[in-house]
Amino acid sequence: MITLLILLAAFGILAWGFYRAKPYGKLGLFAWLQSVVLMAPWLLFFGLFAVGIYLNLAGVLLMVIVSAGLYIYLGRRVRALGKDELAAQRAAALAKQQHDAIATAEVSGKDLNQGPETPDAGSDAANLDMMPIPAEDLALVEGVFGIDTFFRTETIPYQQGAIFKGNLRGDPQATQLKLAQLLEDRLGDRYRLFLIEGPENRPVVVVLPSSNDPQPTTTAQKILVVVMGIATLATSLEASGILMGFDFLEQPQRIGDVLPVTLGIWAVLIAHEIGHWVKAQQNEVKLSPPFFLPTWQIGSFGGLTRFESLIPNRIVLFDVAFAGPAAGGVLSLVMLLLGLVLSHPGSYFQLPTEFFQGSVLVGTLGRVVLGSALQEAVVDVHPLLVIGWLGLVITAINLLPAGQLDGGRVVQAIYGRKIAGRATVITLIVLAIASLVNPLALYWAVLILFLQRNLERPSLNELTEPDDARAALGLLALFLTLATLLPLTPSLAGRLGIGAGVM
Repeated sequence: MITLLILLAAFGILAWGFYRAKPYGKLGLFAWLQSVVLMAPWLLFFGLFAVGIYLNLAGVLLMVIVSAGLYIYLGRRVRALGKDELAAQRAAALAKQQHDAIATAEVSGKDLNQGPETPDAGSDAANLDMMPIPAEDLALVEGVFGIDTFFRTETIPYQQGAIFKGNLRGDPQATQLKLAQLLEDRLGDRYRLFLIEGPENRPVVVVLPSSNDPQPTTTAQKILVVVMGIATLATSLEASGILMGFDFLEQPQRIGDVLPVTLGIWAVLIAHEIGHWVKAQQNEVKLSPPFFLPTWQIGSFGGLTRFESLIPNRIVLFDVAFAGPAAGGVLSLVMLLLGLVLSHPGSYFQLPTEFFQGSVLVGTLGRVVLGSALQEAVVDVHPLLVIGWLGLVITAINLLPAGQLDGGRVVQAIYGRKIAGRATVITLIVLAIASLVNPLALYWAVLILFLQRNLERPSLNELTEPDDARAALGLLALFLTLATLLPLTPSLAGRLGIGAGVM
């Protein structure tokens, strides 16, 4: 049943993607096919597994390689079509603007040689008394707009700054950069310029004082980082001991026994943070030190990292958010697969077969590699398998689509703030329901509710969306998150030959 639900969810995501891509014609279809070929190996693997057909590891790797080749080929087609499509869209948009201008002039009797309509001076005058930006600064801010970038029609007070309504005349990314540079030339570093989608689904410019920028980590917060890191080291040692059948806090002299697993957990945590850091450095974005979250069950929930600078656009938000789980997840998956291949009778760890029923992904991969060994009450496994499993769980938890978790940031980058807000509410509801059978879900739901429920602040350019390749990677990550966290039902595990006494 669980596997069927995962397959239905995946097909639903692909159907939704097709619906979104259809209006874009051939370009949209090729971009959608990228998503299909990226998810196809896993859909085929789980689909065949559900009906009792098991592919060996070589078969799985072959599917992944073929999928990667098709993905690269389709990506080249998308880029080639994209250049032609972009030129055609710009020409069509220019023709429409000219047509609308002529139609408006014919209705109003206006002379087209008079130039564009000027902003509503009366409306600006009415708002001036309430404007938090000083009049002399406001005049300089309004001077950055032009008919070739963003033609301003109305100015509205907003928080400590202002919203400027008007018509976007150029590429969003190029326009935002040009306006921001003009603003800096006029007013230095005192204000920030955001290009976002307004309530009427039209582009608007928001200007806020730089005092609203993200603040650097304080000394007290740095001390908290160290304290939480030490606590996470302690829980990692204790979790390793529990997996080995003893309480490390009562037998600290056995630190040599738990150290390998603990180092494996921290290798995943550090790889995750390095992924974030590398992408942040490439995009000139500042991050806070990671606040590691300790837990007795799996050692750590991962780390919470804040942006300490404004995010240029949603593409950068995606890249930085996705890089961490990608690095930690790939390392974990490699260790899991190596652990499965190296496992044999007499291996260091002895795990009950119920362990493999706790995750659709781990259970299916275990059944493919270990075969009939999963029909015994206890399975001898290599330590890398346990470390890889813990790493996948930590990665999957951080990829849940909620708030400022990596998964929440990925959803916000791909689909926008409105969808990300809804995804956060749904995730919290699902975790609340799951907590009835798993206290770990309740612990994580409480942490999200109090620490991470808010969405990431808007990017300087909220209009430019990540490309379809990034969207496909985000969907694949969410799909593998479900496969990692959802358990096999006892009936399905029995049919698949996972469990003691299964024939």
